[in-house]
Amino acid sequence: MIYSTRLGFSKSLLAFKRNLSTASMDDVLFEVKNDVGIITLNRPKALNALNLSMVAKIRPKLKEYESQVRMVIVQGAGGKAFCAGGDVKSITEKGVGAASLDLGANFFRNEYSMNSAIGKYKIPYVSLIDGITMGGGVGISVHGKYRVATERTLFAMPETAIGLFCDVGGSHVLSRLDRNLGVMLGLTGCRLKGSDVAKAGIATHFVHSSKVDDLRSKLIEDVRDPGVVLAENTEDLGGVEFSMAPFAEKIDSIFSHERVEAIVDALKADGSEWAQGMLKSLNEVSPTGLKITRKEILKGKNLSLDECLVMEHRLAYRCVEAKHSADFFEGVRALLIDKDKNPKWCPASLEDVKDEIIDTYFEPLPTDKELQLS
Repeated sequence: MIYSTRLGFSKSLLAFKRNLSTASMDDVLFEVKNDVGIITLNRPKALNALNLSMVAKIRPKLKEYESQVRMVIVQGAGGKAFCAGGDVKSITEKGVGAASLDLGANFFRNEYSMNSAIGKYKIPYVSLIDGITMGGGVGISVHGKYRVATERTLFAMPETAIGLFCDVGGSHVLSRLDRNLGVMLGLTGCRLKGSDVAKAGIATHFVHSSKVDDLRSKLIEDVRDPGVVLAENTEDLGGVEFSMAPFAEKIDSIFSHERVEAIVDALKADGSEWAQGMLKSLNEVSPTGLKITRKEILKGKNLSLDECLVMEHRLAYRCVEAKHSADFFEGVRALLIDKDKNPKWCPASLEDVKDEIIDTYFEPLPTDKELQLS
């Protein structure tokens, strides 16, 4: 009886491990159709959030496809999300310490290397960003040549809410959006929906979600330049107004300030309902994350994508190292683990976040820790 029970337990354990292995194998799918490489992010229950297993598979496959197919299409499974971000819970679950630092450094190094490869890709790269597209989902799409949004697209860079900063090349992308829109998006985590994602310049094309399957088929079947195929099969948004347009002047003026404290003061002076909403968002997120994000966007405007990624890797390393602030761990706990939405930021106010401390986040790492991009 004891032997039988143990045998049953052993079989169950083997089955459990086999299921885990299968899940890991299937977290991203690859296929080639008519000389088009198709990458499907396949963790729909986790909103296709990127983990190290997925990144480790995608990086070499991108390199392989670059010389073997004529185009790459990236999409998300499940119909709800393209990719909701990076799986940061796995980095922080062991708490501040060497184990988390090793996990974090390895994940961010591989993810940012993938972002770099996409930015330099030699063949057309088409992202079908239908659904939630945040954080890491932005990194795996926005650096490619074509990004197709739908009415279901929900874009955000909400990293300050988890005590982090806008990474995956966010300092490069956000610094190049018109009229300081990127500064506002990066600091507040404000969401853009549907056609707004294209009007902001984050997506290059827009199509209704009911036509995504047909668009994908045409991209695969039609061997003409994908830019031509996309132009013929997506919507003209010339007559559609950007929902942020009424606030464009305010965004440009208020978020032009180089210090977050000055942005806050300008919003208070404005006093409008819109400004109050912006203030509410800024008051809820990490003060350290805000100051890092404002500085990285300022610097990113004059840097290449690779230079931005090297800078961001330094920032990510130090956020996980938590020498000056453990806000990253606290933010993930409050929003993604315990979900009490009540983070205790430390330092707790912008005034207590000293500029000289923020400066240390941007300093070079030891040579063996720096991000090396080819």
